[in-house]
Amino acid sequence: MRITRVLLSVLLAMSVELMAQQQPAAPPRPGGPYSGVAPAPPSLTGDMLQKPGVPEGKLSEKLTLKSQIYDGMVSDYWIYVPAQYDAKKPASVMVFQDGEGYLNRKGGRPALNVIDNLIAEGKIPVMIAVFTNPGDISGSPGTPTYKFVEAYGKKWDRTLKDSMRSTEYDTVSDRYARFLHDELLAQVAKNYNLRTDGYSRAITGSSSGGICSFNVAWQRPEEYSRVISWIGSFTSIQWKEDPALTDGGQDYPEKILREEHRNIRVWVQDGSNDQENPKYGSWPLANIRMANALKLKGYDFRFSFGVGPHSQGEGAAEFAEELTWLWRGYDPAKTAETYVQDPAEAAQPVFRVGIVNRKP
Repeated sequence: MRITRVLLSVLLAMSVELMAQQQPAAPPRPGGPYSGVAPAPPSLTGDMLQKPGVPEGKLSEKLTLKSQIYDGMVSDYWIYVPAQYDAKKPASVMVFQDGEGYLNRKGGRPALNVIDNLIAEGKIPVMIAVFTNPGDISGSPGTPTYKFVEAYGKKWDRTLKDSMRSTEYDTVSDRYARFLHDELLAQVAKNYNLRTDGYSRAITGSSSGGICSFNVAWQRPEEYSRVISWIGSFTSIQWKEDPALTDGGQDYPEKILREEHRNIRVWVQDGSNDQENPKYGSWPLANIRMANALKLKGYDFRFSFGVGPHSQGEGAAEFAEELTWLWRGYDPAKTAETYVQDPAEAAQPVFRVGIVNRKP
């Protein structure tokens, strides 16, 4: 009898173990392990979708650039030329960080649809879009950039490629802005007639690409005056990694308040379930601080704060609205405009926070 009970126990344990092995793994939390709950992202509608009869532009094949500013880093990029482009007329420019993620017309960030639709509707100027991916430094071992990226990756347990992205995007300096100006757009300009005034140039990205976009405009407002940041990483990711650079992304609210006013127009987007990261800080609070700093200093800005996690869903759903706001009033006969805060925004109070996920 006892042998039977032991045998049954063994069989039961084996059965439980087998069932556990057959169970599918729990799906990863959308937005990463430090994001909050993830409501379903808004549907993509309207100008996010392809429309019959709207002229389509042409997307280049994947192109590759080898950087000297980043010691041999190799980057992939794509150029999108709208159907209305006339080589005799210089076109506006918009740069997209993590660019490949925007290229699928049926994907979650179908930027090509939006560009086609809004140009056809006259809501944005004819503009050439440059979609650039983070670079790869693996082919240049021994260079200063490789050594820095390798050490950073080991310190924070990140891959070489991910660490190169962070080195480009999260660093508070003018290095990436110089890469865009001196190398990437200089290469694009060999084949296309581009406007060079900041009034006619915009830049966007998400997460580290969001702070990167703001940083480029902050460093070079005469070259980029229009910014969209989704779930921007205004946190301490590259803080003091280079001893020569004392500022980190978390310092940007104070930099906005304390440093010289830049003539830039900025859309900041985030969600209440974005990351609370034990290594680098709070994404939601950082973006609220950014919005309040921009407001208090009189910047022309919009702050869109939803409920999403660390994902592009909410930003993508309003991308057509963002672009329309960003380029509003654009006049191709001009090369400059002094941006001022909308009186309706100026009349509003600063943003306040409240704790809603704890019982009283």
